[in-house]
Amino acid sequence: MPIKVQSDLPAKRILEDENIFIMDETRAMHQDIRPLQIAILNLMPIKEDTEVQLLRSLSNTPLQVDITFLTTGSYVGTHTPTSHLDQFYLTYEDVKNRKFDGLIITGAPVELMEFEEVTYWDELVKIMEWSKANVISTLHICWGAQAGLYYHYGIKKKILDKKMFGIFEHRVLKRRVPFVRGFDDVFYAPHSRYTTVDREDILQCSELSILAESDEAGVFIVIDQNEKMIFVMGHPEYDRISLDKEYKRDIAKGLDIALPKNYYPENQPESRPNLVWRAHANAMYTNWLNYYVYQVTPYEL
Repeated sequence: MPIKVQSDLPAKRILEDENIFIMDETRAMHQDIRPLQIAILNLMPIKEDTEVQLLRSLSNTPLQVDITFLTTGSYVGTHTPTSHLDQFYLTYEDVKNRKFDGLIITGAPVELMEFEEVTYWDELVKIMEWSKANVISTLHICWGAQAGLYYHYGIKKKILDKKMFGIFEHRVLKRRVPFVRGFDDVFYAPHSRYTTVDREDILQCSELSILAESDEAGVFIVIDQNEKMIFVMGHPEYDRISLDKEYKRDIAKGLDIALPKNYYPENQPESRPNLVWRAHANAMYTNWLNYYVYQVTPYEL
Protein backbone atom coordinates (compact mmCIF):
# COMPACT_ATOMS: atom_id res chain seq x y z
CA MET A 1 0.00 0.00 0.00
CA PRO A 2 1.85 3.06 -1.18
CA ILE A 3 0.62 5.86 1.06
CA LYS A 4 3.00 8.78 0.83
CA VAL A 5 3.66 10.80 3.97
CA GLN A 6 6.48 12.90 5.37
CA SER A 7 9.42 10.68 6.26
CA ASP A 8 9.46 11.71 9.93
CA LEU A 9 5.73 11.45 10.67
CA PRO A 10 5.48 9.38 13.90
CA ALA A 11 2.50 7.43 12.52
CA LYS A 12 4.76 6.11 9.75
CA ARG A 13 6.90 4.15 12.23
CA ILE A 14 3.84 2.72 13.99
CA LEU A 15 2.32 1.48 10.74
CA GLU A 16 5.60 0.05 9.50
CA ASP A 17 5.78 -1.96 12.72
CA GLU A 18 2.38 -3.41 11.71
CA ASN A 19 3.87 -4.44 8.35
CA ILE A 20 1.87 -1.77 6.50
CA PHE A 21 3.66 -0.32 3.50
CA ILE A 22 4.18 3.43 3.88
CA MET A 23 6.12 5.24 1.18
CA ASP A 24 8.25 8.23 2.04
CA GLU A 25 8.82 11.24 -0.17
CA THR A 26 12.14 10.03 -1.58
CA ARG A 27 10.79 6.75 -2.95
CA ALA A 28 7.60 8.36 -4.26
CA MET A 29 9.63 10.74 -6.44
CA HIS A 30 10.99 7.75 -8.39
CA GLN A 31 7.58 6.38 -9.38
CA ASP A 32 6.30 7.66 -12.72
CA ILE A 33 2.63 7.87 -11.74
CA ARG A 34 0.38 10.58 -10.37
CA PRO A 35 -0.54 9.84 -6.76
CA LEU A 36 -4.04 10.60 -5.54
CA GLN A 37 -4.06 13.82 -3.55
CA ILE A 38 -6.05 13.18 -0.38
CA ALA A 39 -6.57 15.82 2.32
CA ILE A 40 -7.56 14.81 5.85
CA LEU A 41 -9.15 17.53 7.98
CA ASN A 42 -8.34 16.07 11.39
CA LEU A 43 -10.69 17.56 14.00
CA MET A 44 -10.08 14.91 16.65
CA PRO A 45 -8.28 16.09 19.81
CA ILE A 46 -5.50 13.46 19.88
CA LYS A 47 -4.48 13.82 16.28
CA GLU A 48 -1.68 11.26 16.29
CA ASP A 49 -4.15 8.45 17.10
CA THR A 50 -6.46 9.49 14.28
CA GLU A 51 -3.54 9.73 11.87
CA VAL A 52 -2.62 6.10 12.54
CA GLN A 53 -6.22 4.91 12.31
CA LEU A 54 -6.98 6.64 9.01
CA LEU A 55 -3.68 5.80 7.36
CA ARG A 56 -4.20 2.17 8.37
CA SER A 57 -7.72 2.25 6.89
CA LEU A 58 -6.47 3.75 3.62
CA SER A 59 -3.71 1.19 3.34
CA ASN A 60 -5.40 -1.61 1.40
CA THR A 61 -5.09 -0.31 -2.13
CA PRO A 62 -2.42 -0.53 -4.85
CA LEU A 63 -2.93 3.18 -5.57
CA GLN A 64 -0.32 5.69 -4.48
CA VAL A 65 -1.93 8.15 -2.08
CA ASP A 66 -0.32 11.46 -1.15
CA ILE A 67 -1.70 12.62 2.22
CA THR A 68 -2.05 16.24 3.31
CA PHE A 69 -3.12 16.70 6.93
CA LEU A 70 -5.23 19.77 7.68
CA THR A 71 -6.18 21.41 10.95
CA THR A 72 -8.18 24.50 11.83
CA GLY A 73 -6.44 27.84 11.92
CA SER A 74 -9.21 29.45 13.99
CA TYR A 75 -8.81 26.97 16.86
CA VAL A 76 -5.71 25.19 18.16
CA GLY A 77 -6.38 22.31 20.54
CA THR A 78 -4.26 21.45 23.56
CA HIS A 79 -4.09 17.65 23.18
CA THR A 80 -1.59 17.64 20.31
CA PRO A 81 1.81 19.35 20.61
CA THR A 82 2.08 22.58 18.65
CA SER A 83 5.39 21.33 17.24
CA HIS A 84 3.56 18.36 15.68
CA LEU A 85 0.93 20.62 14.10
CA ASP A 86 3.56 23.02 12.79
CA GLN A 87 5.56 20.21 11.22
CA PHE A 88 2.87 18.01 9.71
CA TYR A 89 -0.29 20.09 9.28
CA LEU A 90 -1.56 22.83 7.00
CA THR A 91 -4.68 25.00 7.31
CA TYR A 92 -7.41 26.00 4.88
CA GLU A 93 -5.55 29.21 4.08
CA ASP A 94 -2.55 27.14 2.95
CA VAL A 95 -4.56 24.97 0.54
CA LYS A 96 -7.51 27.08 -0.58
CA ASN A 97 -5.99 27.54 -4.04
CA ARG A 98 -5.23 23.83 -4.47
CA LYS A 99 -7.40 20.97 -5.71
CA PHE A 100 -7.63 17.50 -4.21
CA ASP A 101 -8.88 14.16 -5.42
CA GLY A 102 -10.42 13.39 -2.04
CA LEU A 103 -11.12 14.95 1.35
CA ILE A 104 -11.88 13.27 4.68
CA ILE A 105 -13.54 15.34 7.43
CA THR A 106 -13.24 13.54 10.76
CA GLY A 107 -15.41 13.56 13.83
CA ALA A 108 -14.91 15.96 16.75
CA PRO A 109 -15.90 15.93 20.45
CA VAL A 110 -18.23 18.92 20.12
CA GLU A 111 -21.47 17.17 19.25
CA LEU A 112 -23.50 18.49 22.21
CA MET A 113 -22.85 22.05 21.07
CA GLU A 114 -24.94 23.73 18.41
CA PHE A 115 -22.99 23.78 15.16
CA GLU A 116 -22.82 27.57 15.11
CA GLU A 117 -21.40 27.58 18.64
CA VAL A 118 -18.33 25.56 17.65
CA THR A 119 -15.30 27.85 17.64
CA TYR A 120 -14.16 26.83 14.16
CA TRP A 121 -17.63 26.45 12.57
CA ASP A 122 -17.19 29.40 10.18
CA GLU A 123 -13.87 27.97 9.01
CA LEU A 124 -15.41 24.52 8.54
CA VAL A 125 -18.21 26.08 6.49
CA LYS A 126 -15.58 27.65 4.22
CA ILE A 127 -13.89 24.27 3.80
CA MET A 128 -17.14 22.44 3.04
CA GLU A 129 -18.12 25.09 0.49
CA TRP A 130 -14.61 25.03 -1.03
CA SER A 131 -14.81 21.25 -1.33
CA LYS A 132 -17.71 21.48 -3.79
CA ALA A 133 -15.47 22.90 -6.52
CA ASN A 134 -12.01 21.79 -5.41
CA VAL A 135 -12.48 18.16 -4.30
CA ILE A 136 -13.67 15.19 -6.36
CA SER A 137 -15.16 13.29 -3.40
CA THR A 138 -15.60 14.15 0.28
CA LEU A 139 -15.99 11.53 3.02
CA HIS A 140 -17.52 12.81 6.27
CA ILE A 141 -17.12 10.79 9.50
CA CYS A 142 -19.25 10.83 12.69
CA TRP A 143 -19.65 14.48 13.82
CA GLY A 144 -18.17 15.48 10.47
CA ALA A 145 -21.06 13.60 8.84
CA GLN A 146 -23.64 15.37 10.98
CA ALA A 147 -22.01 18.72 10.24
CA GLY A 148 -21.99 17.98 6.51
CA LEU A 149 -25.64 16.94 6.44
CA TYR A 150 -26.56 20.08 8.36
CA TYR A 151 -24.57 22.46 6.18
CA HIS A 152 -25.34 20.95 2.77
CA TYR A 153 -28.93 19.79 3.38
CA GLY A 154 -30.20 21.51 6.51
CA ILE A 155 -30.67 18.21 8.37
CA LYS A 156 -30.43 18.78 12.11
CA LYS A 157 -28.86 16.44 14.64
CA LYS A 158 -30.78 15.28 17.70
CA ILE A 159 -29.49 14.53 21.20
CA LEU A 160 -29.82 10.92 22.32
CA ASP A 161 -31.15 9.87 25.73
CA LYS A 162 -27.81 8.14 26.36
CA LYS A 163 -24.53 7.77 24.56
CA MET A 164 -24.46 5.44 21.53
CA PHE A 165 -21.37 3.58 22.59
CA GLY A 166 -20.09 0.22 21.42
CA ILE A 167 -19.99 -2.15 18.46
CA PHE A 168 -23.29 -2.46 16.61
CA GLU A 169 -24.70 -4.70 13.91
CA HIS A 170 -25.59 -3.07 10.58
CA ARG A 171 -27.18 -4.23 7.35
CA VAL A 172 -26.66 -3.15 3.75
CA LEU A 173 -29.72 -1.64 2.02
CA LYS A 174 -28.42 -0.91 -1.50
CA ARG A 175 -25.98 -3.64 -2.44
CA ARG A 176 -25.41 -2.43 -6.01
CA VAL A 177 -23.86 0.86 -4.91
CA PRO A 178 -20.05 0.52 -5.21
CA PHE A 179 -19.38 2.10 -1.82
CA VAL A 180 -20.65 -1.06 -0.07
CA ARG A 181 -19.30 -3.51 -2.65
CA GLY A 182 -17.94 -6.60 -0.93
CA PHE A 183 -19.85 -6.00 2.31
CA ASP A 184 -21.62 -8.91 3.97
CA ASP A 185 -25.38 -8.65 4.51
CA VAL A 186 -24.62 -7.96 8.18
CA PHE A 187 -21.48 -6.18 9.39
CA TYR A 188 -20.24 -4.41 12.52
CA ALA A 189 -18.96 -0.91 13.21
CA PRO A 190 -18.04 1.18 16.27
CA HIS A 191 -20.09 4.15 17.45
CA SER A 192 -19.24 6.71 20.11
CA ARG A 193 -21.63 9.67 20.08
CA TYR A 194 -24.35 11.51 21.99
CA THR A 195 -26.28 12.71 18.94
CA THR A 196 -27.91 11.23 15.88
CA VAL A 197 -29.69 12.09 12.63
CA ASP A 198 -33.24 10.85 12.13
CA ARG A 199 -33.84 8.36 9.35
CA GLU A 200 -37.06 10.13 8.33
CA ASP A 201 -35.27 13.44 7.87
CA ILE A 202 -32.87 11.82 5.43
CA LEU A 203 -35.63 9.97 3.55
CA GLN A 204 -37.46 13.26 3.05
CA CYS A 205 -34.43 14.64 1.19
CA SER A 206 -34.64 13.41 -2.42
CA GLU A 207 -30.93 14.10 -2.96
CA LEU A 208 -29.81 11.54 -0.37
CA SER A 209 -29.88 7.74 -0.14
CA ILE A 210 -29.27 5.48 2.85
CA LEU A 211 -26.81 2.69 2.02
CA ALA A 212 -26.58 0.97 5.41
CA GLU A 213 -28.23 1.22 8.82
CA SER A 214 -28.57 -0.44 12.20
CA ASP A 215 -31.72 -1.29 14.17
CA GLU A 216 -30.01 -0.04 17.33
CA ALA A 217 -27.52 2.59 16.12
CA GLY A 218 -29.66 4.05 13.33
CA VAL A 219 -28.51 5.35 9.96
CA PHE A 220 -24.88 4.51 9.20
CA ILE A 221 -23.98 5.40 5.59
CA VAL A 222 -25.61 8.11 3.45
CA ILE A 223 -24.63 9.17 -0.07
CA ASP A 224 -25.75 12.12 -2.18
CA GLN A 225 -27.25 11.65 -5.63
CA ASN A 226 -24.13 12.96 -7.40
CA GLU A 227 -21.99 10.54 -5.38
CA LYS A 228 -19.57 13.33 -4.49
CA MET A 229 -20.38 13.40 -0.78
CA ILE A 230 -20.60 10.42 1.57
CA PHE A 231 -21.60 10.56 5.24
CA VAL A 232 -20.61 7.80 7.71
CA MET A 233 -22.18 8.14 11.16
CA GLY A 234 -19.81 5.93 13.15
CA HIS A 235 -16.08 5.38 13.49
CA PRO A 236 -15.13 2.43 11.24
CA GLU A 237 -11.50 3.58 11.38
CA TYR A 238 -11.27 2.97 15.15
CA ASP A 239 -8.69 0.42 16.24
CA ARG A 240 -9.12 -2.39 18.76
CA ILE A 241 -8.62 -0.28 21.88
CA SER A 242 -10.17 3.06 20.88
CA LEU A 243 -13.42 2.46 22.75
CA ASP A 244 -11.49 0.96 25.67
CA LYS A 245 -9.44 4.15 26.01
CA GLU A 246 -12.56 6.31 25.82
CA TYR A 247 -14.38 4.23 28.43
CA LYS A 248 -11.50 4.19 30.91
CA ARG A 249 -10.85 7.90 30.34
CA ASP A 250 -14.48 8.70 31.22
CA ILE A 251 -14.39 6.42 34.26
CA ALA A 252 -11.24 8.21 35.46
CA LYS A 253 -13.10 11.51 35.13
CA GLY A 254 -15.90 10.17 37.32
CA LEU A 255 -18.45 10.27 34.51
CA ASP A 256 -21.52 8.03 34.58
CA ILE A 257 -20.72 5.97 31.50
CA ALA A 258 -22.01 2.50 30.66
CA LEU A 259 -19.83 -0.26 29.26
CA PRO A 260 -19.50 -0.09 25.47
CA LYS A 261 -22.00 -2.59 24.06
CA ASN A 262 -20.87 -5.81 22.38
CA TYR A 263 -17.24 -4.88 22.95
CA TYR A 264 -15.55 -6.60 25.89
CA PRO A 265 -15.75 -10.42 26.01
CA GLU A 266 -18.32 -11.29 28.69
CA ASN A 267 -18.50 -7.54 29.47
CA GLN A 268 -15.22 -7.68 31.37
CA PRO A 269 -13.28 -4.40 30.91
CA GLU A 270 -10.04 -6.20 31.74
CA SER A 271 -10.49 -8.50 28.71
CA ARG A 272 -8.93 -7.84 25.33
CA PRO A 273 -11.69 -6.63 22.97
CA ASN A 274 -12.36 -8.66 19.83
CA LEU A 275 -11.70 -6.85 16.55
CA VAL A 276 -14.76 -7.63 14.40
CA TRP A 277 -15.10 -4.56 12.16
CA ARG A 278 -11.67 -4.12 10.53
CA ALA A 279 -12.42 -6.05 7.30
CA HIS A 280 -15.47 -3.95 6.47
CA ALA A 281 -13.70 -0.73 7.42
CA ASN A 282 -10.89 -1.60 5.03
CA ALA A 283 -13.39 -2.46 2.29
CA MET A 284 -15.19 0.85 2.81
CA TYR A 285 -12.09 3.02 2.49
CA THR A 286 -10.79 0.98 -0.45
CA ASN A 287 -14.12 1.32 -2.24
CA TRP A 288 -14.12 5.06 -1.65
CA LEU A 289 -10.60 5.52 -3.02
CA ASN A 290 -11.22 3.31 -6.03
CA TYR A 291 -14.79 4.01 -7.17
CA TYR A 292 -15.37 7.58 -5.96
CA VAL A 293 -11.89 9.06 -6.31
CA TYR A 294 -9.55 7.18 -8.66
CA GLN A 295 -12.14 6.12 -11.24
CA VAL A 296 -13.61 9.60 -11.69
CA THR A 297 -10.77 12.04 -11.05
CA PRO A 298 -9.02 13.62 -14.04
CA TYR A 299 -5.33 12.93 -14.55
CA GLU A 300 -4.62 16.66 -14.36
CA LEU A 301 -6.22 18.14 -11.25
